[in-house]
Parts: sequence; structure tokens; C-alpha cells
Amino acid sequence: MKKECIAMLLAGGQGSRLYALTQKMAKPAVPFGGKYRIIDFPLSNCTNSGIDTVGVLTQYQPLELNDYIGNGQPWDLDRLRGGVHILPPYQTASESSWYEGTANAIYQNIRFIDRYSPEYIIVLGGDHIYKMDYSKMVDYHKENSADATIAVLNVTLEEASRFGIMTCDSDGRVVDFTEKPKEPKSTLASMGIYVFTWEKLRKYLIENEQRGGSKDFGKDIIPSMLENNERLYAYSFNGYWKDVGTLYSLWEANMDILECSSALDLYDADWKIYSRNMSLPPQYIGPEADIQDSLVCDGCNINGKINSSIVYSGVTIEKDVVIDHSVIMPGAIIKSGSVVKYAIIGEDSIIEQDVKIGASKDETGNDVKWDIAVIGHGETISSGVSVAPGQMIPVV
Repeated sequence: MKKECIAMLLAGGQGSRLYALTQKMAKPAVPFGGKYRIIDFPLSNCTNSGIDTVGVLTQYQPLELNDYIGNGQPWDLDRLRGGVHILPPYQTASESSWYEGTANAIYQNIRFIDRYSPEYIIVLGGDHIYKMDYSKMVDYHKENSADATIAVLNVTLEEASRFGIMTCDSDGRVVDFTEKPKEPKSTLASMGIYVFTWEKLRKYLIENEQRGGSKDFGKDIIPSMLENNERLYAYSFNGYWKDVGTLYSLWEANMDILECSSALDLYDADWKIYSRNMSLPPQYIGPEADIQDSLVCDGCNINGKINSSIVYSGVTIEKDVVIDHSVIMPGAIIKSGSVVKYAIIGEDSIIEQDVKIGASKDETGNDVKWDIAVIGHGETISSGVSVAPGQMIPVV
């Protein structure tokens, strides 16, 4: 059962800043990009990087996510030795506990990791959109005889206070790390992707658990390792990466796919993003349909006008409907006469006739604060209703 490297994917977060879209499902299960879920990206990265053993740590509203992952077959992770494992919190003879932080979540699964006796483990978040070869990061970790390697990217100074920020010497060794600093010393931000030498990390996890505290990698483990002069290195990443933790960033990442110059190439045959897909019929584009600069997925029935939008599988758009710069999630029905602009429509929602949802910034005007309009999963919006820019249904 020994594996050189296994991945631990943290997928239990509530995703509270996605509000209506995560009331009934974990953030990694939220649809993205027409035919995917957010978790498809780290799972596909693992497969493409040659990592065949992945522990998925779930906690908040796990039903949809667990059902979606299943036995891991779409990502070639249905293995007799290794494969994908769903790891919820559990009760022992002496105690039971929810995952209390990122470090505590890994600590509670030490027995699972020890089964494979790995040299290295990769700790990943389940809520980021990116394509990355983890095997190159592991090689970098080995070359530097590192105890921990942190994937980093440069952000703007204005964004830096949202991240763990580090300073490195000329060799890339981390000399300073501060979690979400008010006054950042640099713009080198942690992506929340770590490679650890397992023997070393195991020791720190146990010590951190005994001390208490926040039980978090950024607040506890990384600072403790730095304080003890362990070998921590930064691994620079230059590709597309988006934290889709807010409604606007989720909408924006979907819109990025439509950009010809986007670094997020979903058509790259050498680095496929795999997903679990329903067996749906081909899309039908009716005689009155008008589609420009958009993605329309399988099983759709389109008779309206669509511009710069992403329409997920199984969506029905009736005649005299206008969809503009919007994200229409699986199974939604938009009935005749409705207008949807700069909005996200949740799964299986029904938009009745002559509904107006959202508007562009120009239409909104300077006197009104503009934002994306959002309809949650499974909602029905009655005929004639108007949903203003920035409004959310249901209100959370």
C-alpha cells in the first residue's frame, strides 16, 4: 500500500460568502464552467499529475458532493490500491469532533495517511479554479530537501491582506510568513497548496493538537516550522488561479472562460478537466435562437437570445428570452419574455414569464450600487417579478 505521495483535499468548507448557492451544498460541489463542479479542478490536477490516492475531507452539507464524487471513476480514481476516499469527521472510543481547522482536519486523518506510509503529502483546497502539475511542485520540494513547500503567486498590494504573505531569500527559501497581514511586507501570496515531508508534518500536527490554538496551517503550522528554522520554500505559479469564494468571483471566473486570451484553457487535450456527466441528449438550438460568444452545454433547449453567457446542461430557454453576461446553472427553466442580465441562476430554478433579473452597470446608473443578481438553487420566480442588481433570492 506504500505510496510516495498522496493528496489530502480539504472540501468541507461552508462557503458562506456564496450565500444562496451553498445553503444546500458544500462549496466544492457548486457548478462551474458549464459542465463541471469546482472540485473537478483539483481532482483532475491530481490525476493529470500522476497522484492516484486522494483523501477528500468533507463536513458541511456533504450529500451532493459525496454523491458526485462516488467511486472516483470519472477522474480515474477508482483504484483497488489508493483511489479516492471520502473522509468525514468521525467518532472514536474516547471523543468525537468536527474538523476544527485545516491542520486539525489532517490530524484527524493521520491513520488514513499512515496506511500508505507516504514520503510526501500534498494538502489542497477544494474551492479554487486552476490547472497545475503537482508533480513539478513535488520535484521542487525534493530538489531543495524541503520540509514544506508552499505554492505562491504574486497579487496586487490591495489584495495582499486577504492572503498569507511571505518573504523569501534569493534561493526561494521562506524567511517570513504572516497570515492576512494588515500591512503586507510583500505581494507573494500563499495559494493554500502545500507539499510536506510527511514525517516532519506528522510531528507538528501532533504537537499543535496538544497545544490547542486555531489548529490551522497558516496560523499555526507554517509559523511554528519557521520559528524552528525548518526548510520552507516557495514554489512560484504563473498560470490562471481564482479563488471562487464570493458570488462576484464565481461569476467572473465563469466569464473568464469566454475570453479567448484566458489562461484557463478547457480545450487542452494534454490537461483535461474531468467531470461526472449525465447522459443527456444533444442540445437543441431552435429557429428563433440567437447565440453570441457563449457556451451552451448538452441537453439544452434554446429558443431565445443568449449573449456572453454560460448555459449549463439541461437548461430550457424559451422564445423571447434575453440572457446577457449570465451564468445559468443545470436544469434551470427561463420562460418566455424574461430578461436575465449579469446574474447567476441556480440549479433547477424556474423563472416564470416576463421576469426581469439584474442589469448591466450602464443600465443601473451611478446612483445605485451595482452587483450580480443571484437566484438560489430550486427557486421559482413568479411572473412579472423584478430582481434588482445585487439582489439575492432567497435572502440569506
